[in-house]
Amino acid sequence: MKHTDWLQNQLKNDAFAAQYLTQAAQDLEPGVFIAALRHVVDARGGLAKVADVGNLSKASLYKAIPHSGKGNPTARTMFAALRASGLNLTFTAAH
Repeated sequence: MKHTDWLQNQLKNDAFAAQYLTQAAQDLEPGVFIAALRHVVDARGGLAKVADVGNLSKASLYKAIPHSGKGNPTARTMFAALRASGLNLTFTAAH
């Protein structure tokens, strides 16, 4: 099994996907989180689902959350992607 296939299968699990995004968000490079978000979106229904849920265009989503991580999603796009993926954003105090 290829790593990408394994990862896509693991990202269907809510707890794994949440931890995956949490760890990606800890990186100082925003592109790491953007790429991780795209992996989660792909594993959980794809950009078409995000476009429907967020009332967004698929073309703008491809630019905002590319696999390369070089996108610059708006908060609206990011929240729509999370909602469509069945996840919520939470915050904890930094220690």
